Amino acid sequence: MKKFLADLDRERVENLYKFETQARADGFKLIAGVDEAGRGSLVGAVMVAAVILPENLYLERLDDSKKLSAKIREDLYDKITSAAISWNVVSVEIDEIDTLNIYQATLAGMKRAVEGLDVQPDFVLTDAMKVDFGEIKSRSIVHGDALSASIAAASIIAKVTRDRLADQWALTYPGYGFEHNRGYGTKEHIAAIEKLGGSPIHRKSFNPVKSLLNTGGKI
Repeated sequence: MKKFLADLDRERVENLYKFETQARADGFKLIAGVDEAGRGSLVGAVMVAAVILPENLYLERLDDSKKLSAKIREDLYDKITSAAISWNVVSVEIDEIDTLNIYQATLAGMKRAVEGLDVQPDFVLTDAMKVDFGEIKSRSIVHGDALSASIAAASIIAKVTRDRLADQWALTYPGYGFEHNRGYGTKEHIAAIEKLGGSPIHRKSFNPVKSLLNTGGKI
C-alpha cells in the first residue's frame, strides 16, 4: 500500500509539469513559477516568490500551499530552496500596497521577484495574474498553484516566508490572533480591531481599518 501511494503521488506530481513541458516544447528552457501570499490579508506585507525548478524534479507532496499542513510546507520549503536552479522572495510593503492598491502592488512585486532571480528565466508562469515581464514571455494560469509545479513551489516559498513573519507579528502585536489568522479577516480578528483599534501593520486602505480612520479613529 505504501508503494502504491508513493507511485500515485509521483504520478500526480509528474502531471503538475504539463505547463512547463509545453513551454519547453515551444523552445523555452528556464521556466519560472511566480505566486504570492497575503494578498487578501488585512495586515503586513505581501510576499511574492519566483522559483525555477530543474526539469521534472520530483518533490514528494508538492501542491498548492493552501492544501498542505504547516509541517509539510516547511519540509517542502527546505527541499525547494535546496534543489531550485534559482529562487527569490520579495516583500511588498504596506506603504506600497496603500499607495498603489493591492493589485498593482502585487504586480510590481511579481516583476521584482523575477528580476531578482540569480538566473533569469526565458518563460514565466503566474498564478491567475497577467504580468508584463518585458522581453520575457509569460502565461497566467487560473488556479496555477494547483496545476503547475513551478507555481506550487513559489506558493510554498511565499506562504512559509509570510507565516514566519506572522508569528513575529503575533508576539509584537498581541491580541489580534495573528498566529492563527495570519492577518486575514476572521471574526476573531475583526472583533480585536473593534476592541483594540488598528495596529501599525494594518493596511490603511483595507476595511475595517479604513473605515475606522475615516471616522476619526487612530492606529
